[in-house]
Amino acid sequence: MPPLAAAAFAAGLLGGVHCVGMCGGIVGTLALEARGPALARQAAYNLGRIGAYSAAGALAGFAGSLAYAGGAWLAAQSAMFLVANAVMILLGLYVAGFGRAILRLEAAGLPLWRRIQPVARRMLPIDSTARALGAGIAWGWIPCGLVYSMLALAAASGGAGEGACVMLAFGLGTVPNLLAAGLAAQRLTALRRAPGVRRTAGAAIAALGVAGIVRLPGLAEALAAGWRCIA
Repeated sequence: MPPLAAAAFAAGLLGGVHCVGMCGGIVGTLALEARGPALARQAAYNLGRIGAYSAAGALAGFAGSLAYAGGAWLAAQSAMFLVANAVMILLGLYVAGFGRAILRLEAAGLPLWRRIQPVARRMLPIDSTARALGAGIAWGWIPCGLVYSMLALAAASGGAGEGACVMLAFGLGTVPNLLAAGLAAQRLTALRRAPGVRRTAGAAIAALGVAGIVRLPGLAEALAAGWRCIA
């Protein structure tokens, strides 16, 4: 797996505590509705959510690639890579219970979410796989600091296809935590609130951001070598 996609996958996996907090309520309801197998609804929801992430990643990657036409590609990629890891550090601090700066960033996405939220509400109750898929697509746009940090990474990836792949990897990394949350909602909700769990998860997320910033001086060589998202 290419480095940017691998970093995004790790961020999704380590950010499970935050993901369960953002989407735990809805994935919990997927196991409670009557019609159809719960696992099929969980899969459909995650498919829709990851599809939304990938679409957003393609847009971010395309937007980032425009800097190439302006002749400032390397500087722009380095800046976006720095922003992505700085946001990840802020998120880690928030998850661990230290600071709420990340909430200001999440607030920036509220105007878009207000437009999408009515569509999301029409998917309720989520009592079929079709509704679960629609809910996943809608909830994929909910304001989330972790998603925003990954979108900055996608913007630094090189293009629309690469950006989509970064967000696909991120989405896949979030699946284990959300599947577990949906199938054992109450137990995992109590677990994620435990101070030790939150601090450990927050430290892991922040450490990932620090590691990314430490690698920043060698970013030019990595980009020259070709950081691309390929099968």
